[in-house]
Amino acid sequence: MIFASEVLVVTGPALVADLRLLTEVADREFAALGVQGRVSPAADLPAFRDALESPGPVVAVPGSDPEARALFAGHPRAVWVDLTKPAAPGDRFPPPASGPGATYLYGRGVGGLTWAIRHAVHRMRWPARRVPYGEHPDQWAEVRLPEGGDAGRAPVAVLLHGGYWRSVWGADLMDALCVDLAGRGFAAWNLEYRRPDLHGWAATTEDVARGVALAAGDAPGPVVLIGHSAGGQLALRAAADDRRVTLAVSLAGVVDLVEGERRHLGDGAVEAALGGTADEAPGTYRDSSPMERLPLGVPQLVVQGGGDNLDLLDLGRRYARAAQDAGDDVTYLEMSGGHFDVIDAASPIWRATAGAITGRVFPSGRSS
Repeated sequence: MIFASEVLVVTGPALVADLRLLTEVADREFAALGVQGRVSPAADLPAFRDALESPGPVVAVPGSDPEARALFAGHPRAVWVDLTKPAAPGDRFPPPASGPGATYLYGRGVGGLTWAIRHAVHRMRWPARRVPYGEHPDQWAEVRLPEGGDAGRAPVAVLLHGGYWRSVWGADLMDALCVDLAGRGFAAWNLEYRRPDLHGWAATTEDVARGVALAAGDAPGPVVLIGHSAGGQLALRAAADDRRVTLAVSLAGVVDLVEGERRHLGDGAVEAALGGTADEAPGTYRDSSPMERLPLGVPQLVVQGGGDNLDLLDLGRRYARAAQDAGDDVTYLEMSGGHFDVIDAASPIWRATAGAITGRVFPSGRSS
């Protein structure tokens, strides 16, 4: 799609960060995305407010000034990003209900600016419609439909982000794949959900099931679930529970929760998410771990970058073999690449993955 607008990154007057470093990070991302952009430090509150009114995509990095932060409520079109985590668990700035389609990223450090710029560009290149499936601010999906043709008859792809089930990571991680899949003829649903660090494991499981049910709904054709990292576990588990799913795809997924907990993956992410160890909560692990649920009874594509974390590589290889031995229809795809290459729409491993998905969904050969 044509993208002529300049991306403006505006920093608040009280931001604690090296402006030169932020500019270097932003310039690299502008070049990678093929867009024009600049970083503009606001000297005071009026300058910050004026920058938010810019006509093109805006990424706002407000810093600690409460007056600058309070502007979020009136400017939901901007992508807001905090480099820091909230002061206390459960705290969130700005108020999550500040506007339809509002985006707030936090707790990812300077690297969060990269994701904020990507999100701003992707949502301008291929606008999405936000669809709620519950009353909580994290219960929504952003839907991108293919151009032309009968969008109502398009196959459905539901994408589930990773981040070791932690709330600092969100659905923006999957933006690039949603844009790519919409371009390939899919109705792409980018699903957000309540994460267990703030809401508990049952809420996460319930949200994914509800979101998938809404997306599948009266879908006239195939329904594909695609999950990355922790989202790979969620996708495979949801596929085992919902027989409307015709293909489940794990991208560098945490597909064996018992072994993942034993190996302390993600600094104890599995135990923290599920509320205990495998010995302490055996029923939760039995219901949630794809390895424990075999056979799933659903065709699967298991994708793993050869340069990823060695334990994830081990889990992926062993899971694929176990699923095949259990009688599931499983394709295992391993290529060079790291953990985030599998969700980079320009990477060879994603192009191979997309080809495998479209080959299943469009047997006549359509792939764009």
